[in-house]
Amino acid sequence: MPFFLVFLTMVIVSVVSAVGGGVVGGWYIQGEQDSVFGSPYDPSAVPSGTQSRPPDTVAGVAQRVRPSVVSITAQAAQGQSTGSGFVVDGGYVVTNNHVIELAAERGRIEIEFGDGDVREAQIVGRAASFDLAVLEVAEGPRVQPLEFGDSDSVVVGDTVIAIGSPLGLNGTVTTGIISAVDRPVAVGEQGAESYFSALQTDAAINPGNSGGPLVDVNGRVIGVNTAIDTVASPQTGGQGGSIGLGFAIPSNQVNNVVQQLITTGQATYAVIGAVLDIRYPGTGARIIGEEGENSIIPNGPAENAGLRPGDIITEFNGSRVTGPDELIVAIRQNQPGDTVDITYLRGDEENTTQLTLGNSTD
Repeated sequence: MPFFLVFLTMVIVSVVSAVGGGVVGGWYIQGEQDSVFGSPYDPSAVPSGTQSRPPDTVAGVAQRVRPSVVSITAQAAQGQSTGSGFVVDGGYVVTNNHVIELAAERGRIEIEFGDGDVREAQIVGRAASFDLAVLEVAEGPRVQPLEFGDSDSVVVGDTVIAIGSPLGLNGTVTTGIISAVDRPVAVGEQGAESYFSALQTDAAINPGNSGGPLVDVNGRVIGVNTAIDTVASPQTGGQGGSIGLGFAIPSNQVNNVVQQLITTGQATYAVIGAVLDIRYPGTGARIIGEEGENSIIPNGPAENAGLRPGDIITEFNGSRVTGPDELIVAIRQNQPGDTVDITYLRGDEENTTQLTLGNSTD
């Protein structure tokens, strides 16, 4: 399976600029209470004052979901970034970490609702390794929270709908299908990548869609739109827009991370306790260094499984490993404490072992 690298052709789909100018968010439902806490998800609910469409149509899904999708602006001394997000149970807003990272330390994050009402948001927690963040707004319009669907049940060809604010065009709805599942993807600058096994879609996703929901025909969130693969513009040499290759973090992973962020403010992820050689040109994932070098954590998972510097991991839990990034994605699909089967080469000799995954946080 080919691995898609952000460094050359893939771009994260937030908008980053050094000048002002906000973006606007999705529609909202005004309630009696001045709170973002909504009622339980109702797949048949339609905002009042709109022309109703059958609930099993794209228009019907869009009517129900758009009110819960917001636009996000993160401002700091060095510039501004914008993206999308959506409200979930408890009144929290889910988005990508790269949308708000600019303002995480010394900045301001604002959420804009459908009536243009702008409210300051606080970070509940963020996980750079998963490119996810959870925000909280003390007060704001009452909107209905969206519900997570089961991303493991998604198959190629399923109809999906993406909603967000590409290029500041709030409440934009695009539709398409699931083009592939379990697509290994890394986004971010080298040395600070986020890894996930993506849902690939041909629904149009562009800068500003980051953090917005990818929903199924029932209006349930099956992914968080995060990255696109694109081609360079022949005129400017820069990156172009959507070419029908969009990538979303699957909802099951999102839900797991979001619950950890809400509960503890951080998220753990599985590790093998070894440093991988990202420059290794061959097939497989090579543990960096030679025998005797300090590239394996003492008493960590890899050492306890008998792995050594220079070993090349070729299979992980029965799946072929073609490179280090693909291995990292496979590891993070598991939970700390899971036991996995490892096949590796030591010189010309193939070996197998079992490894119990450790844990780490950002």
